[in-house]
Amino acid sequence: MDSSTLELLKNPDPEALQDFIDALSDHVPDIERTIAQLEQRPGDRQLIDNLFRGLHPVKGDAALCKIDIGVAIAHPVESMMSRVRNGEIPFSDIVVESILLALDRLELAMNELAAKRSLGQMKLAELISGLHRIADAPANRIDVEAEQMIRTVTGFSPSSLAQREEILPSPAFQTESASGDLHFFRTLALQYELHSPLFTGRSERQRHLALETNRIAGTPINPLQLEAAIYMHDVGMMFIPDAIWVNPSRLTEQDRLQLQRHPEYAAGLLQRMQGWDEAAQMILQHHERQDGSGYPKGLQNRAIAPGAKLLAILDTFESVTLKHSSRGHGRSMVRAMAEINACDTLFDPAWIAHFNSVIRRMIEA
Repeated sequence: MDSSTLELLKNPDPEALQDFIDALSDHVPDIERTIAQLEQRPGDRQLIDNLFRGLHPVKGDAALCKIDIGVAIAHPVESMMSRVRNGEIPFSDIVVESILLALDRLELAMNELAAKRSLGQMKLAELISGLHRIADAPANRIDVEAEQMIRTVTGFSPSSLAQREEILPSPAFQTESASGDLHFFRTLALQYELHSPLFTGRSERQRHLALETNRIAGTPINPLQLEAAIYMHDVGMMFIPDAIWVNPSRLTEQDRLQLQRHPEYAAGLLQRMQGWDEAAQMILQHHERQDGSGYPKGLQNRAIAPGAKLLAILDTFESVTLKHSSRGHGRSMVRAMAEINACDTLFDPAWIAHFNSVIRRMIEA
């Protein structure tokens, strides 16, 4: 993070910071609803005006609360929308994605500041400079600048670009055996779900969230390999006594070691089947953590496959949602996301941001 960005983050007043976080939680859902409506009715002048008016208070509240980083992010976004409003540039899919990314990073940055955690991995300097380049670019350069900013900040292609690109199947999926394999994997996942009523529907929930998050991220993970990993990643649990993992009370050290073997069992099965090496790697690594505190190998950050990073978030989300299910579905999802967002040393911040977008849309739907 460069010195100018660090200057923007200096010692915000805790009370003012919380006021701004509360204001964001009011503004952002309304903004996202308007964007969703615009995606259905592009060019609707009333909706464009509504979006511009919805974005304006974000900068105003940031200035009022003296949250300089909020002003720095909101200002170029407002400038971008002003040009859309004036008909200078189109409200394209990639402009939408840039605005949503800016809002996601702003919310995440504020929560991290409130928790006094590091923002070093969020690439805020690159976000701000990229937003300014988009806001100032000639109309024929908007998409290029937006694509570059999204790639730089997230490490992934824009999802809107990915949707236009043909996803070429790997050799494993050029035969009919692939669909047969996936059907078999799903059968095993459903067998896993029978071990507890609490697991019912788990595989389909995780499949939907995984594929949608991957799509929003620009499809950096082969979707079929990801689907296989979703079905199979906990199948290894069925080789462990139920008493250890279905309704555990007090685990011994030996029990814990047995539990930690489950990724190896499922990955081992896929490694012995042609064409599923990517899925096997995701499964083997899905309990690894960014800071090296996971298992089985204590891998860190870039050594962990993207699919495994996403699986780690999905598993934690499912677990925490289940734990707080008595609060109601919406509130349990919010609680789960709060816990995940608070663990940026364990989970990849870029994947957290994409997952946040998916969950927020589900909650607001």
